[in-house]
Amino acid sequence: MNDVKVGRLGPFPRVNKPVFITSGILIVGFIIFGAFFTETAGALFEFLQSFITKNFGWLFIILVNIALVFCIYLAMSRYGDIRLGKQTEQPQYPLFSWIAMLFSAGIGIGLVYWGTAEPLYHFMAPPLGEGETVEAAKQAMNFSFLHWGLHAWAIYTIVALSLAYFHFRRGLPLSIRSTLYPILGQRIYGKWGHTVDILAVFGTMFGVVTSLGLGVMQINSGLENLFGIPNTVLVQFAIIAFVTALACGSLMLGLDKGIKRLSDINMGFTGVLLAFMVILGPTLFIFDSFIENMGNYLAAIVPLSSWGESYSNTDWQGAWTIFYWAWWVSWSPFVGVFIARISRGRTIREFTLGVLLIPMTILFFWFTTFGGSAINMELLASMSPELASPGLVEAVRADTGSAIFKLVEYYPFTQAITLLIVVMIVLWFVTSSDSASFVIDMLTAGGDTNPPKIQRLFWAIMQGLIAAILLAAGGLSALQAAAIVAGLPFALVIFVMMYALLRGLSRDRLILYRAKQHFITEESADHNSADEFVDEHLLKGPPKIVKGD
Repeated sequence: MNDVKVGRLGPFPRVNKPVFITSGILIVGFIIFGAFFTETAGALFEFLQSFITKNFGWLFIILVNIALVFCIYLAMSRYGDIRLGKQTEQPQYPLFSWIAMLFSAGIGIGLVYWGTAEPLYHFMAPPLGEGETVEAAKQAMNFSFLHWGLHAWAIYTIVALSLAYFHFRRGLPLSIRSTLYPILGQRIYGKWGHTVDILAVFGTMFGVVTSLGLGVMQINSGLENLFGIPNTVLVQFAIIAFVTALACGSLMLGLDKGIKRLSDINMGFTGVLLAFMVILGPTLFIFDSFIENMGNYLAAIVPLSSWGESYSNTDWQGAWTIFYWAWWVSWSPFVGVFIARISRGRTIREFTLGVLLIPMTILFFWFTTFGGSAINMELLASMSPELASPGLVEAVRADTGSAIFKLVEYYPFTQAITLLIVVMIVLWFVTSSDSASFVIDMLTAGGDTNPPKIQRLFWAIMQGLIAAILLAAGGLSALQAAAIVAGLPFALVIFVMMYALLRGLSRDRLILYRAKQHFITEESADHNSADEFVDEHLLKGPPKIVKGD
């Protein structure tokens, strides 16, 4: 099997020059443009966001729905027993660490930022019907679940599974280009492969930076609540510099000592905070509404996921649903490479159901505990004249990131919990930046699963600079626009990726089926022999017993 050609470039010892140089020029050019023409950059982001959501929103809707159906098919199909690696392998990481790293890569900062704010926002200003009513509350949870649920994780699953399959099963580089091997063949090592990896680098960089920007804004809100530090762009620049330095330190420790250890710590903090809010909050309401919210979401999933605002004259969907679909798509190369990297040894069925369902269920319980409880407080106050409004809706109107800090003011140990939340956001920032640098470096180093640390430092610094530029160019709206613009070209790649994965799996499943047919008879049930036969022949091409493949 060929390898992607890598070589030295200045201080960088091991890079794929076409991908590294082109990506670097585009990203550095963006930084220069944003730094010197900030107002023009902000206007350009606004125009591009409006153009894409208005003209290509339907494309994102089709993509996320096809991706979800495809994931369900893979989990239930005959391909489910194919293992990502040798058939005789066991998972590389235990389940808890695997789930923790899924969160570190997938949704850490966004979870804390939107977990309280998004349900409150939809409750306050729903796309359909009147706000601040019981129906608005149910609709708010439905839309929050839609944006963070099955469709989002289906996108991650497709990209991650494609990468893991072609890397661990076929011996191809751990790079986006490898997922198109059944279509492009050896051309993945040429200009077509370079183009796909450049799109992946671009999408990863701006998708991750969107989350990092949100995290910085929320850290600033928390510091304002704790210590009265002003909520300004200059303070946010200082936070970016500090946390980027921490991320650089983490990435120098490597995957197991850096990302894995911090992910495990933050999962522990997440569990402590969640348990605190459940036990000292409206416990019975949280459990009752969690079950009801799940049922409402599943009942409404088809109409909500196919809704296109065709019969209304608003841009709500572009600002929310299409933004989320584009954000998940732009994150998917990063999350996909990272999840693939940590998922060796799992079967396709275990991988698909695990990535699709486990993080989503935890997310839904988090949104119910924080966002649902906040909505319940507002509803109780509106129904009881003797109760004063908790002011959570006003907090969202004033500063979206401050919603969670306003909520914990109604719980004991407010200062300690606020500090814990800030620490969690910082750790999510560090692990997300670290993971993204690791992934981008792999992509620009030809799929090398242990790329040089000096190159990771370069990409971590680039992330911090871009986050600062976007905050200066328009804050939240500029961050959203960057995610949408980066997501559009890679959405087309994911369509092709699904077709290529199906072609690859068809060949693999035929080998597995014929091998077991050959070794397993009525007199003998030697499963290990069949699995070893597949392991021996898979990377060498189809065995002779497979005809016509």
